[in-house]
Formats: sequence, structure tokens, C-alpha cells
Amino acid sequence: MTTPLIVIVGRVSPKAENVRGEGFAMGQRYSRAIERAGGIPLMVPPIPELAGERLHALLQRVDGLCFHGGGDIDPRRYGEDATAEQVYGIVAEHDAVELAVMGAAIDLDLPVLALCRGLQVLNVACGGTLHQDIGSEAHWMQYMPVELEPGSRLAKAFGTDRPAQCHHVHHQAINVLGDGLCVVGRAADGMPEAIELETATWIVATQWHPEDNADTDPTQQGAFDELVRQAATRR
Repeated sequence: MTTPLIVIVGRVSPKAENVRGEGFAMGQRYSRAIERAGGIPLMVPPIPELAGERLHALLQRVDGLCFHGGGDIDPRRYGEDATAEQVYGIVAEHDAVELAVMGAAIDLDLPVLALCRGLQVLNVACGGTLHQDIGSEAHWMQYMPVELEPGSRLAKAFGTDRPAQCHHVHHQAINVLGDGLCVVGRAADGMPEAIELETATWIVATQWHPEDNADTDPTQQGAFDELVRQAATRR
């Protein structure tokens, strides 16, 4: 059987070593979780000029996508000015390419696992908005459980309706839910923590970071295992 190819959009990385000039990078934890699941992670560099027909053609040659964490989306992408001083890490190239990739993935009905910022990219790509700052550190660098809807795609992937050790590292959250999306997971305080695109075969997202402990927690690794399994069905 051909090994599934899983695309991750990379990051501009001025601190990358052993390269000439500025580099591009992607997180090792995501890549290693995909490898453990039996997939091959591939990086697409965040070059805005790639968006369009070339990007669409590329995605027709791969099997799935993983969107990883990072800085905030420019609020102008969802029709707002930046009003919270906590907004940080905006990179125009990241916004342009990730939103284009997400739109193409939805058009092609590719399997998608979108994590933290990735969830926010999915929501914005579907016309939703974000709370620019939730005004609390309750979800910053905290492990806590999430209640998932029984029978949801994510509950099946994690193998439980209540994954316990979910690592939360976010200061933003969904405000207006995007078109076609449904909330399938919440923290104890009611914060939306997991969404799915109802019209897609398997486009799912978590606000927490399963990659952070997927190497030691089979429940968290389950999200990557299911991404690769879904991707394999396209081969």
C-alpha cells in the first residue's frame, strides 16, 4: 500500500540554522506524530504566490493535511481591526497561504486535522470570527479534559468522549462559528474546543495541542492515526 502524504504549511523561520538566508520550518512534534501513524509529512512553504492553480494542483497529488499552531490570524481577515493588545505573531504570508490551502482542501474534500491556530484558520475560512483575547489565562499552558459529542468524528478518533490530558495553549477562541461547522467539544467552562465541518468527509479541528503529548498518550496520538487512516482511503 502506498504511504499517505500529509501536507503541513510551514512557517517563515528567520532563526533556522544551517541554511543560507531566512528559512522555512514546521514543527517536529506534528511531523513525528504523522510518521508514527504511518504517514509521510511534507512541508509546503508559506509563499503567497503559490496560492491559486498551482496550489490546487499540488493538493490533488497528496492525501491529507495537518494545520499546526502558531501566532494569531490578522483580525482583518475576519472583518475586524485589532482591538486587543494581546494579539501577537501576525505573519501575512502564513495567513494568505493557510487560508488558501484550507479553502482548497475543503473544495477537494481532503482529510484535514487542524490544531489550535489551525482550528481558527478553519473557522475564518468558513466565514467565522474569533474572540481576539478571551481575557483569561485558564487555557494557557494548561492540561485539562474536553467533553466531546458521542459519535463525533473526533470522539471516534480519540477513542473516548472525554480525552483527559488535552494541552491548552490559546488566548483566542471561536466567536461566530463559520458556515457548515459544528462544535463537538467543549472544556468544563464551556469554551469551544473542537469543531467539525459537517459537509466534509473528515475535516476536524481541536483548539488544544494533541501533538504535545501524542508520543506518550495513545489517546492524543489517535487524532493523527485517524488522519492518516482517512488519507489512506484516498489511495
